Amino acid sequence: MGQELNLNLRQLFEQTGWTLGHFAREVNRVGTEGGRPRAYSAQTVHQWLRGHFPKTEARPLILEALSRKLGRSVTHAEAGFPAPESTSAKPNTVEGLIDLGMQDMDPSRRSVISASLFSVALTVPGWPDVVGRMESVQAGETRRVGTPEVEMVTAMTERLSALDDEFGGRHARPMAAAFLVNAVAPYLRAPASDAVRRKMMGAASFLCYLTGWMAVDEGLHGLAQRYYVKGLELAGASDNHSTYCHILRGMSVQATDLGNGSPAVRLADAAAAAAPNATPRMRAFLAGQQAHAHAVRGDKRAAYHFLRETDSAIEKAESTARTFGGYSPATLAYHEAQVRNALGDTKGSIDSLRHHFRLRVSGNESRRSGMRFTSMLAERQLKAGHLEAACANWSKVLDEYPTIKSGQVDQHMVTMLHSLHPHLKNRTARELHERARFVIPNSLAI
Repeated sequence: MGQELNLNLRQLFEQTGWTLGHFAREVNRVGTEGGRPRAYSAQTVHQWLRGHFPKTEARPLILEALSRKLGRSVTHAEAGFPAPESTSAKPNTVEGLIDLGMQDMDPSRRSVISASLFSVALTVPGWPDVVGRMESVQAGETRRVGTPEVEMVTAMTERLSALDDEFGGRHARPMAAAFLVNAVAPYLRAPASDAVRRKMMGAASFLCYLTGWMAVDEGLHGLAQRYYVKGLELAGASDNHSTYCHILRGMSVQATDLGNGSPAVRLADAAAAAAPNATPRMRAFLAGQQAHAHAVRGDKRAAYHFLRETDSAIEKAESTARTFGGYSPATLAYHEAQVRNALGDTKGSIDSLRHHFRLRVSGNESRRSGMRFTSMLAERQLKAGHLEAACANWSKVLDEYPTIKSGQVDQHMVTMLHSLHPHLKNRTARELHERARFVIPNSLAI
């Protein structure tokens, strides 16, 4: 008797409009993104549709690829797959934070952590679901904590953030994970007044966000989402609206950078909706990301609407002091560049990036972001046919590259190598390519 067709999966496949080969490529893309490259083919997909169950490790990749294409969560049952093995009950917030941090610290678990998938259908807790709610914590052996401990966590987070900006997430994230497990989690369990407990949870929330941001820099997108969700839970528990909105915005930035426009818009809009009374500078901070997200989704009208709103908010801002995360005219110019690039205006994007660098304030900007944005400028200059200008900017990045450990900068350097290869007859391009081969690790340069 022949294998029974998987009519569920076939119906989803027909909704995507993909060919068999396209389906395979999208599943392979998700696997590569999660650190587990796959080489599925059109024939493999044909077998799945004929009723052969994919291997257990392939099923989450298939569901994620379908979810991204269809813009909604696709379950095992909907795809005609057996239900996944049941997992233990969800740990409470503090236990979950400890478990996450300990896995992140353990080198033997690193391959498992790095393979966790970024999900476009991630369930994000809404503000009403988390505000003011926190499981009861049992007082352990830790002494009672007060304002000095909260200030210490805040100060340490600022230092970790500075290290991340200067040297990249690969250096700073292990320290952040260790600090979460060894200091912050015990503080969250320690006896404290209600006011101090809320402040400690708020400080822990921002540290979770920062650790997630570092994971994004390293390309560990599934891990980053897990830290972000813990940050949202803690922000709600501490009634910290600002941090909650900031984390949602950061999740939108992550989705945008991965090219996932629909979830990026959903998260950016959710961040803005959760901050109805934002100051002008905070409104600019949120609207700028809305503009970028809508551009990635291909909605030109909405993207330029939010750019105008961002510009208006910046003009109304009374102070030039940094906000939570910072937003300035230089940041607005960067968002203009990203919107224009996403909508196909390469020349306009180059102009906006140049304007960004004219507006950057020396000493107040992240060195890593400077390297990333300079790389973006070079990539777009080459696309516009300006090889010499592109090489000049790539050379600047290459000068600083050995001192930073950033997965995002790594990817820009790989792009540079591949982009230069067709132009090696040009002396400038050839010399830069040869110099890069001695600087960029062989594991990246293949």
